[in-house]
Amino acid sequence: MRDVNTISGIHVLRTMYTTKKCSIPRIQSSIYLDLYMLGKEKERLLKEAERLDLRFTVIKKRLEEISLEMDKLQDTEIISNAGRGKINPSGRASNQKNGVKKEWKKMPLNY
Repeated sequence: MRDVNTISGIHVLRTMYTTKKCSIPRIQSSIYLDLYMLGKEKERLLKEAERLDLRFTVIKKRLEEISLEMDKLQDTEIISNAGRGKINPSGRASNQKNGVKKEWKKMPLNY
Protein backbone atom coordinates (compact mmCIF):
# COMPACT_ATOMS: atom_id res chain seq x y z
CA MET A 1 0.00 0.00 0.00
CA ARG A 2 1.34 3.41 -0.93
CA ASP A 3 1.68 6.08 1.67
CA VAL A 4 2.69 9.73 1.52
CA ASN A 5 6.40 8.93 1.75
CA THR A 6 6.41 6.69 -1.34
CA ILE A 7 4.76 9.20 -3.69
CA SER A 8 7.48 10.84 -5.75
CA GLY A 9 7.63 14.61 -5.56
CA ILE A 10 5.34 14.93 -2.54
CA HIS A 11 8.15 16.34 -0.40
CA VAL A 12 8.64 19.39 -2.60
CA LEU A 13 5.02 20.55 -2.55
CA ARG A 14 4.56 24.06 -1.32
CA THR A 15 1.74 24.82 1.06
CA MET A 16 -0.22 28.04 1.36
CA TYR A 17 1.98 29.02 4.28
CA THR A 18 5.23 28.50 2.40
CA THR A 19 4.00 30.49 -0.60
CA LYS A 20 2.96 33.38 1.72
CA LYS A 21 -0.54 33.60 0.27
CA CYS A 22 -3.51 34.27 2.48
CA SER A 23 -7.10 35.37 1.97
CA ILE A 24 -6.92 37.65 5.01
CA PRO A 25 -4.64 40.72 4.94
CA ARG A 26 -1.62 40.52 7.23
CA ILE A 27 -1.90 42.10 10.63
CA GLN A 28 1.07 43.68 12.38
CA SER A 29 0.68 41.46 15.46
CA SER A 30 1.06 38.27 13.39
CA ILE A 31 4.76 38.98 12.83
CA TYR A 32 5.62 37.33 16.15
CA LEU A 33 3.59 34.28 15.20
CA ASP A 34 5.34 34.13 11.83
CA LEU A 35 8.75 34.40 13.50
CA TYR A 36 7.83 31.61 15.91
CA MET A 37 6.53 29.35 13.12
CA LEU A 38 9.59 29.97 10.95
CA GLY A 39 11.89 29.28 13.91
CA LYS A 40 10.12 25.97 14.60
CA GLU A 41 10.33 24.98 10.94
CA LYS A 42 14.03 25.83 10.91
CA GLU A 43 14.63 23.66 14.00
CA ARG A 44 12.69 20.80 12.45
CA LEU A 45 14.63 21.00 9.20
CA LEU A 46 17.98 21.14 11.01
CA LYS A 47 17.08 18.02 13.01
CA GLU A 48 15.96 16.27 9.84
CA ALA A 49 19.26 17.19 8.15
CA GLU A 50 21.18 15.70 11.09
CA ARG A 51 19.15 12.48 10.89
CA LEU A 52 19.76 12.28 7.14
CA ASP A 53 23.51 12.77 7.61
CA LEU A 54 23.58 10.05 10.25
CA ARG A 55 21.53 7.72 8.06
CA PHE A 56 23.81 8.44 5.10
CA THR A 57 26.93 7.51 7.09
CA VAL A 58 25.26 4.31 8.32
CA ILE A 59 24.30 3.36 4.75
CA LYS A 60 27.79 4.16 3.47
CA LYS A 61 29.39 2.03 6.20
CA ARG A 62 27.03 -0.87 5.46
CA LEU A 63 27.79 -0.66 1.72
CA GLU A 64 31.51 -0.88 2.49
CA GLU A 65 30.91 -3.92 4.72
CA ILE A 66 28.87 -5.60 1.98
CA SER A 67 31.58 -4.86 -0.58
CA LEU A 68 34.26 -6.38 1.66
CA GLU A 69 32.12 -9.46 2.31
CA MET A 70 31.46 -9.91 -1.41
CA ASP A 71 35.18 -9.63 -2.19
CA LYS A 72 35.97 -12.15 0.51
CA LEU A 73 33.39 -14.61 -0.81
CA GLN A 74 34.57 -14.17 -4.39
CA ASP A 75 38.17 -14.80 -3.31
CA THR A 76 37.20 -17.99 -1.49
CA GLU A 77 35.21 -19.14 -4.55
CA ILE A 78 38.17 -18.48 -6.85
CA ILE A 79 40.53 -20.30 -4.49
CA SER A 80 38.20 -23.29 -4.13
CA ASN A 81 37.72 -23.51 -7.90
CA ALA A 82 41.46 -23.12 -8.50
CA GLY A 83 42.02 -26.30 -6.53
CA ARG A 84 39.63 -28.09 -8.88
CA GLY A 85 41.16 -26.57 -12.02
CA LYS A 86 38.16 -24.45 -13.00
CA ILE A 87 39.78 -21.04 -13.35
CA ASN A 88 39.53 -18.81 -16.41
CA PRO A 89 42.49 -16.71 -17.53
CA SER A 90 40.54 -13.73 -16.24
CA GLY A 91 40.72 -15.19 -12.73
CA ARG A 92 37.01 -15.89 -12.38
CA ALA A 93 35.32 -19.19 -11.89
CA SER A 94 34.01 -20.82 -15.05
CA ASN A 95 30.50 -22.13 -15.70
CA GLN A 96 31.75 -24.36 -18.52
CA LYS A 97 32.44 -28.07 -18.49
CA ASN A 98 34.69 -29.55 -21.17
CA GLY A 99 34.39 -26.42 -23.31
CA VAL A 100 30.58 -26.65 -23.60
CA LYS A 101 28.61 -23.67 -22.44
CA LYS A 102 25.71 -24.49 -20.16
CA GLU A 103 22.42 -23.29 -21.65
CA TRP A 104 19.44 -22.01 -19.71
CA LYS A 105 16.43 -24.28 -19.47
CA LYS A 106 13.55 -22.64 -21.31
CA MET A 107 9.85 -23.33 -21.11
CA PRO A 108 6.92 -21.49 -22.64
CA LEU A 109 4.45 -19.64 -20.43
CA ASN A 110 0.86 -19.36 -21.59
CA TYR A 111 -1.32 -16.64 -20.18
